[in-house]
Amino acid sequence: MYQSFGAISETGAIAGRVGELRKLLQTEKLDAMLIPHGDEHRNEYIPPSAERLRWITGFTGSAGSAVIGLEKAALFVDGRYTLQAKVQAPEELFEICPIPGPTPAEWIVKALTGDAIKVGFDPWLHAPAEIDRIEETFARRGIALIALTANLIDTIWGAERPSPPRKPVVVHPLAYAGVSARDKIAALQKELVSAGQDATILTAPDTICWLLNIRGSDVVHSPVVLCFAILHARGKPELFIDETKLDAAVHAHLKPITSISGNDKTFATRLEELAGQNKVIRIDRESCPVWIAQKLGTGKNIVHGTDICLLPKAVKNDTEINGARAAHLRDGIAMCRFLAWLDRTAPAGEIDEISAAMQLESFRRDTGELQDISFDTISGSGPNGAIVHYRVTIASNRKLGQGELYLVDSGGQYLDGTTDITRTVAIATPTQEMCDRFTRVLKGHIAVATLSFPEGTRGVDIDPFARRALWEAGLDFDHGTGHGVGSYLSVHEGPQSISRRGMAALKPGMLVSNEPGYYERGTFGIRIENLALVKAAEKITGAARTITRPMMIFETLTLAPIDCRLILVEMLTPEERTWLNAYHDNVFQKVSPHLAPDDKAWLATACAPL
Repeated sequence: MYQSFGAISETGAIAGRVGELRKLLQTEKLDAMLIPHGDEHRNEYIPPSAERLRWITGFTGSAGSAVIGLEKAALFVDGRYTLQAKVQAPEELFEICPIPGPTPAEWIVKALTGDAIKVGFDPWLHAPAEIDRIEETFARRGIALIALTANLIDTIWGAERPSPPRKPVVVHPLAYAGVSARDKIAALQKELVSAGQDATILTAPDTICWLLNIRGSDVVHSPVVLCFAILHARGKPELFIDETKLDAAVHAHLKPITSISGNDKTFATRLEELAGQNKVIRIDRESCPVWIAQKLGTGKNIVHGTDICLLPKAVKNDTEINGARAAHLRDGIAMCRFLAWLDRTAPAGEIDEISAAMQLESFRRDTGELQDISFDTISGSGPNGAIVHYRVTIASNRKLGQGELYLVDSGGQYLDGTTDITRTVAIATPTQEMCDRFTRVLKGHIAVATLSFPEGTRGVDIDPFARRALWEAGLDFDHGTGHGVGSYLSVHEGPQSISRRGMAALKPGMLVSNEPGYYERGTFGIRIENLALVKAAEKITGAARTITRPMMIFETLTLAPIDCRLILVEMLTPEERTWLNAYHDNVFQKVSPHLAPDDKAWLATACAPL
């Protein structure tokens, strides 16, 4: 499960691959090639067959991109992966470029010399809006961007390239989905008709899985099926999928509501047919592959809009909401068992980041209902906790030291819901500075949790509430305050987010995380994360007058104590103490009946009122 992030292959092998790619670039009369970390579905997690960036550079991180030119090459990674990239990607071959910083397009403009420069890209791996931005940068130098007919890395990779995943598809029962696929399809078809659109192309696997009430395991941690679909305003949707994934039960579920095709050429043909039928087709320019846009053409009948499933998928129905509550109780029991175990064992100094993460996963598996963890557990002790999206490896693994903070960000995938929780725990006695920063983060968390806000409020409007207590001390954190969460789907889901870029209005039924933090580089990291449900407010506590406009509130779903040993109580207002005490009382009342006596006793202490 956990491996060293040493080079995945010898430097010589990587150099050989880069050399072969450069020969192909010369043959194709290209000066460079763009290599993103991604697949044709824009998945957060991608299958081994799509790990082209890893294969050509040696870099195994989950985000990044590269440019390989005839003489120069660069690898672009964010702060999570700077050290890892320097270890894995041969420094004599790749310049490591941090993000934020120059984009790959900006690097090409400066690094590549000469006239009539041509840069190749795989049209399956880039969206039209992204290509527009690159072409705007290239226009300064007259650089041409060339869509390749075949990915040059795949040509070199050859027979060694893993086969695309063919994991079985399963039906997601109505007992968990809440609304039948037939009803979802009908509702969206009405929307297409109302907009005067004949069809829309669906490219995101979680979108298609939600629409058709199916799930799969083609990629890790997200129960999705790799496929494409065309949703027509009238008639059955067309599903393009490897039919070897479908057993008799899935066929029986899908056949009444879809037309199933299994051949890639069929998909291309159908797109070309649509383009020739003078029909109005909707695509999402931020996610749809350029390849699909090319097949459809650029005529006046191509309209741009967000994925039509995005908003209805984000607004959970009553069944999904009840499932989320059940999943969080189940997950909370596992989390409380873990925190009790940690308190009993960590002071001895023998627990390390990997063993802690494995123990937490074991408690989740004890529920008998865990399908998968919802992402690789972030298990960071001391300075590793200051790395926002740290992933422990054998090389980086360290023990939970006395006087340090331990940050654990984790989650589970259950048939009735997806969870995501972060807790920061004191190992022995914390410093005054740790407690001050923790209390400021907690104040921000409570500010969001207790907020009442009118309809139409966006995540960008809420984000400052999480930061105020930190700003007052000249402090801040560099990630968003919250992201949307799926229902036994992706742990990161749009369109909602609480962040500086959160422009989507929050709506009742949406799930969001509430996770402010603070990170002292090289010393400690702090994050407090609960998931919350957006709800319509029936009344506002303490309101001086009748509510004159529709308001909304958050219902916190996550059930696990917040470490009171890290709180400077004098920094909390009476209202903040009241919220924390009420939250802890709720945790104890719901979780304690499911715990063994020693864990229940621990929880009683952890949830004692301030």
